[in-house]
Amino acid sequence: MTSVSELMKTMEYGPSVEDSAAVRDWLARRCAFGHFIGGSFTKPGQLFDSRDPATGEVLAQVSQGTIDDVAAAVAAARQAQPGWAALTGTQRARYLYALARHIQKRERFLSVLETLDNGKPIRESRDIDVPLVARHFYHHAGWAELRDSAFPGHQPIGVCGQIIPWNFPLLMLAWKIAPALAAGNTVVLKPAEYTPLTALAFAEICQEIGLPAGVVNIVTGDGETGAALVAADVDKIAFTGSTEVGRAIANQLAGRATRLTLELGGKSPFVVMPDADLDGAVDGVVDSIWFNGGQVCCAGSRILVAEAVAERFETLLAARMSRLRVGPPLDKSTDVGAIVDPVQKDRILSICRAATDAGAELVGGAAQEGCFIAPGYLRNITPANPGFEQEIFGPIATLSTFRTADEAVELANNTRYGLAASIWSESAAVATDIAARVKAGVVWINCANLFDAAAPFGGYRESGFGREGGRMGMLDYLADAPVDAVDEPAAAAPVAATTGSGSGQPADLDRTAKLYIGGAQKRPDGGASYAVPGGLAPLGGRKDIRNAVEAAAKAGKWAAMGSHARAQVLYYIAENLSARADEFAARTSRAEVEAAIARAFHYAAWADKFDGANVQAKPGHLLNVVNEPFGVMGIACPNAQPLAAFMSLVMPAIAMGNRVVAIAAQDDPLPVLDLYQVFDTSDLPGGVVNIVTGPRDDLARVLAAHDEVAAMWMVGGDLAAVEKAAGGNLKPVWAPAHREWTGPQAQGEVFLRHATQAKTIWLPYGALPEGTGSAAY
Repeated sequence: MTSVSELMKTMEYGPSVEDSAAVRDWLARRCAFGHFIGGSFTKPGQLFDSRDPATGEVLAQVSQGTIDDVAAAVAAARQAQPGWAALTGTQRARYLYALARHIQKRERFLSVLETLDNGKPIRESRDIDVPLVARHFYHHAGWAELRDSAFPGHQPIGVCGQIIPWNFPLLMLAWKIAPALAAGNTVVLKPAEYTPLTALAFAEICQEIGLPAGVVNIVTGDGETGAALVAADVDKIAFTGSTEVGRAIANQLAGRATRLTLELGGKSPFVVMPDADLDGAVDGVVDSIWFNGGQVCCAGSRILVAEAVAERFETLLAARMSRLRVGPPLDKSTDVGAIVDPVQKDRILSICRAATDAGAELVGGAAQEGCFIAPGYLRNITPANPGFEQEIFGPIATLSTFRTADEAVELANNTRYGLAASIWSESAAVATDIAARVKAGVVWINCANLFDAAAPFGGYRESGFGREGGRMGMLDYLADAPVDAVDEPAAAAPVAATTGSGSGQPADLDRTAKLYIGGAQKRPDGGASYAVPGGLAPLGGRKDIRNAVEAAAKAGKWAAMGSHARAQVLYYIAENLSARADEFAARTSRAEVEAAIARAFHYAAWADKFDGANVQAKPGHLLNVVNEPFGVMGIACPNAQPLAAFMSLVMPAIAMGNRVVAIAAQDDPLPVLDLYQVFDTSDLPGGVVNIVTGPRDDLARVLAAHDEVAAMWMVGGDLAAVEKAAGGNLKPVWAPAHREWTGPQAQGEVFLRHATQAKTIWLPYGALPEGTGSAAY
């Protein structure tokens, strides 16, 4: 036996294994699990094994969900939803509070069960995952209480289908279920095939607290079960998982009027500036990429280091990496546990082989016996290398260098993803400047992988859309206040005008309407026009959309002008439109002109007042939620009230700093085309507003498919085709109901909310209270 004096010399860690007897007894008593539907467990059906990835041991057998199982769960949720929604906020809050308390009472049990089923170190499940699970239910108990006063006019969506991944099984369950229940919805949740056991334990907790039957339903199974849930009669799908599956879900839901939020893959940058605290940054790497074995969608998997400090940083990183302990997840001294399944281990190793075959050097990262991989990173890697491009989703980072801050930002944004970023610098000015320029939904400054129930979490670009957590997460589980929808007039097919077109009567001097692109009038690429009231309108096509998007992309300085400057331009637009009110009224109506002027004034007022928020989250951190513009937005206007509808849709978008490509009312676009004179005399920079006319549905489909377009609005028309096209790069599509565009329901905060995306920025603040740093390392 090793003596104490010998241990003091070597400082080696001895085994400190968490006792799992209680969990194993629980599993042995149940052995095979059915689904949790309508408040009780069903009889087990076709079974599959749930295994401990660290040992390969079968922990339990779980039922494979069928289409009929999913249908039964949805029916139970549908039956329970009216009663659940009819409860007072206080009554719903008490149930959520009870869930939080019972999770805390079973904290150790749930931590051990999560570690056995997932393979993550017990220190992570015990100190991070399960406490955050309880935090989410406590936080959303508060939102249940405050829903009606905090979100006046909003209503629950209905039945929510929720599909969660295997990397944070219980935490992802809490992220999904807590806000849904707080809002008054009921849920059908499908846990990951690899890790269903804590979800089934949670079902027992739902029984313990007396949660009304059918409010929470859990159906286990593989991807086929998830597909059945997407195809079921639900009102919302919330999915966390791979970008490829998210794209398939978006395509399947196109045109179904089913709400969708997606939290998808990431390849997040970890930027180390020359003035960074290198020791702190190295620990940040550990927290970022080697936390949960790198099986984290927001992991800082692309380490970007200033060339001036790269050598010193790598020395420190190699030393720190060599001391990380890979081993049994239940051992409290283990730093890196098991990969969730041999399939995932093989995928990680195959990407590493492809990366080294393409010229990268792998430091560490050796495959070990069983489902284990040592921490490592790929160096000497180029942006075109497969290891740099693909989400490895394991304990392997990439490391590359940069020379300037601009180059760091360019490398950080050189990805189709936009989930998270971590910035390290001792200069607040440098760190916040880079945080503002990085395209990511969550940015950590001098920290990494911090989460809180009050902090909105979600991505930009192909990392998905929608937010989970906080006020914004609640809004994604609530239906907007209803409006008085009206039918949109059907559009006539545009027919290209011929040389014989016209009335044959003498006319005033001919005035040719043109498209408005890049601040200038442009003839349509095809050179054709079509007949509309008042004359001929340009018949726009695919190339015109392309040119308009390019012009909008070049007008990025509009957002940088600042909200006050944008407000002045919108006021000027209102002033100049008012001066020409009689002229426009003769083309449309006095009511439309007055509404158009009112929209410019309304959103000029909002431009510098649609604020973000400082959120109360972890002590010792400023948590700032910033409303950022999407960038280039596409807007397909309705085929009625052309001037009022156009201004009601375009003004909120540009007030928030977006640039817009707008498709005007198909049958009567000339009043909108005449706005070019108003814009040109109102100091609106070229490219901020671009106007294309022609067949609305065809043009909208092309616009939605363009990769440079970050968000799409469409009123009426062939929404299914537009949503399918938008799924190519997973841009959000908003389809506001056609309404009376001269009335009060045609303006308000809801338009601004859909014109922005939230960026959550974490910044250490003051002296960190003891125990509030990283919980894992």
